[in-house]
Amino acid sequence: MTASDLDTGGGADDGEVVTAAHGAGTDRTRELLDRVVADRFGDAPDGGVGLAAMDDGAVIPDATGATVVTTDSHVVTPVEFPGGDIGRLAACGTVNDLAAMGATDPVALTSAVVIEAGMPVATVDRVLESMAAACEAAGCTVRSGDTKVMGSGEVDGLVLTTTGVGRIERGTQLTAGGLSPGDRLLVTGPVGDHGIALLAAREGFDFETPLESDVRPVNGLVAAAREAGTVTAATDPTRGGLANAVNEMATAGGVGVRVDRRSVPVDDATAGAAEVLGLDPLTVACEGRMVLAVEESDATAVRNRLRAEPGGERTAIVGRAVADHPGDVVLDTGLGERYLTVPSGEQRPRIC
Repeated sequence: MTASDLDTGGGADDGEVVTAAHGAGTDRTRELLDRVVADRFGDAPDGGVGLAAMDDGAVIPDATGATVVTTDSHVVTPVEFPGGDIGRLAACGTVNDLAAMGATDPVALTSAVVIEAGMPVATVDRVLESMAAACEAAGCTVRSGDTKVMGSGEVDGLVLTTTGVGRIERGTQLTAGGLSPGDRLLVTGPVGDHGIALLAAREGFDFETPLESDVRPVNGLVAAAREAGTVTAATDPTRGGLANAVNEMATAGGVGVRVDRRSVPVDDATAGAAEVLGLDPLTVACEGRMVLAVEESDATAVRNRLRAEPGGERTAIVGRAVADHPGDVVLDTGLGERYLTVPSGEQRPRIC
């Protein structure tokens, strides 16, 4: 199935199949979801945020405020990697999605665990202990769940599906599309660490400087940013990395975005490994970063506040929203300019 196949209208031909590229969080994913999901479930009729928005979660208003809900499935190989594991990944990913919608105090998580027969019990034990520790760091816990065991070869090792629930005051939600011309874009730390570390672990690459995933909860950073200034939009740069995140924000907000490549923080070890592997760190996943849009007058104050917070020490102002070229992102490399496009096709490695 090609991109042009997906653009021909509703419905699906019997010969069409889903490919791995459609699960990579890139333009192919959005094409598939627009075609087979969004039209069926629609947008929120109550003034909240629904599935059709394709944001990090849903916002359901009620008489006393609003409930934020997000859900995600996690499949990663290896299940344990430098800096984390699938349990920590699942907890942090869910907490961070809630935070991206404005729910920085998660109420609870649920977790469904699907285990392939033959997996060592000790591995499952370590993963769930790591998940519990990540929840504790984020200020929540798993309150409900389910466990299933599949036959050998019927599932890829271990699959975790988590749902997160949070509460916010009515009208205080964040979305990816809230930025306006003049807003500054911040990223809360170096990009690309998670995907590069995972690929190196999977393929057995031995780089001189050890690589580690950045996976961590960032709800505290989002809360601190909102205390320091006016945050207008947020999203976490997971699949497709920073490039995908800023393109989503530009499209959803109907604005253009300009990014200064020289301002984007990238660890030297990650940059070196990415060059060897032929990857651009701006398109590689993070699992412990947030991209925030902040009103221009507050950008420096927010950056400085985040730099004083654990995990936010290398927060940087990396770009701005503009009225020109709505929906497109222009990257200033220092030597010239080019469009920073959404990654296309299957991303390596599979990171979440």
